[in-house]
Amino acid sequence: QVQLVESGGGLVQPGGSLRLSCAASGSIFSINAMGWYRQAPGKQRELVATITNGGSPTYAYSVKGRFTISKDGAKNTVYLQMNSLKPEDTAVYYCNGYIRPTWQGGSHDYWGQGTQVTVSS
Repeated sequence: QVQLVESGGGLVQPGGSLRLSCAASGSIFSINAMGWYRQAPGKQRELVATITNGGSPTYAYSVKGRFTISKDGAKNTVYLQMNSLKPEDTAVYYCNGYIRPTWQGGSHDYWGQGTQVTVSS
């Protein structure tokens, strides 16, 4: 069983910063990639940023230059540093991991419970 636990959400004023963390635990043989998605009310879940096991990041156009994804492989943890936050960044942010639980099987998508980020004055 694999668990992803997010932390770091909250309320911040426009222009402010927040840092999200997501730790993967449980039965983990290898992690191919981890990332962040978000879902605003009435909208579909969308990609924010991902990072491969090798450290290559990918960003949504809307967050490029403002958000930075990073990871600590030894801790199976991924971070999302969010700067210059805008009201349109308000959403529930979900951690995703593409993880291989055991050496026998393949990799699967796992999701965290989500953490609320609200950008408002």
